[in-house]
Amino acid sequence: MSADTIKVKMLGQVGVRLACHDIVIYIDPYLSDYVEKTEGGNLKRLIPVEVAPSNILDANYVLITHEHIDHCDPETIIPLSISSAKCKFICSKPVSELLIGWGVDENRLINNANGVINISDEVIVHTLPSAHPTIVPLVDGGWECVGYVLEVQDKIIYHAGDTSVNEDLIIHLQKFNAIDVAFMPVNECNYYRKKNGIIGNMTIREAFQMATDVDVKIFIPTHWDMFECNQVYKEEIELLYEKLKPPFELLLYPEYI
Repeated sequence: MSADTIKVKMLGQVGVRLACHDIVIYIDPYLSDYVEKTEGGNLKRLIPVEVAPSNILDANYVLITHEHIDHCDPETIIPLSISSAKCKFICSKPVSELLIGWGVDENRLINNANGVINISDEVIVHTLPSAHPTIVPLVDGGWECVGYVLEVQDKIIYHAGDTSVNEDLIIHLQKFNAIDVAFMPVNECNYYRKKNGIIGNMTIREAFQMATDVDVKIFIPTHWDMFECNQVYKEEIELLYEKLKPPFELLLYPEYI
């Protein structure tokens, strides 16, 4: 493994752990049954919690894309903030207010409205808007829902959070010329999901086309594996990839990027 290799752990839903250069970053970790407890039994986890938040000792940064409880979960964030007592949280002002209410010291919070955040000499974080389902600007700067682009040495990594296809977002991403790795949601928005209170995101076809438009090299689907009422079968993803032959590599369960 080369020095610039990034170790990846998929956490389910859109959650991911990235480790490189002695820096460990968690993005939208959902590591509890909180959604089922608050929203009902049809939202039971399909994949187990592999590590309890109280056992996470290595987090340096936690990036949160928006307030929804499958992305910003008190039963994950509160114990993680205690077990990784020095980690910092990059998030919007509304999310910051939630975290402060949960007991997280405001000195540990970094407002993502700043646009560009230098974590270290090797890691830079850019905040981009997400359309969930539309782009909503905040009065104090930034957006209600965001995604992140991480520059890690010579790699450009995009984590979309939750988003639909949006021309403004495509323009933001095209400024990077090419995206080495993209984590993008594929749980489509449709009539029946909206009827059940599920906003949804891109279809597989939309996500593949958007990834092509912004020159993604490696595509990692997210938001497809956690809840039965909001899932996409991996066979669907793999079949469309085989048939459409988009110009990127598809990875479902990467360990390194």
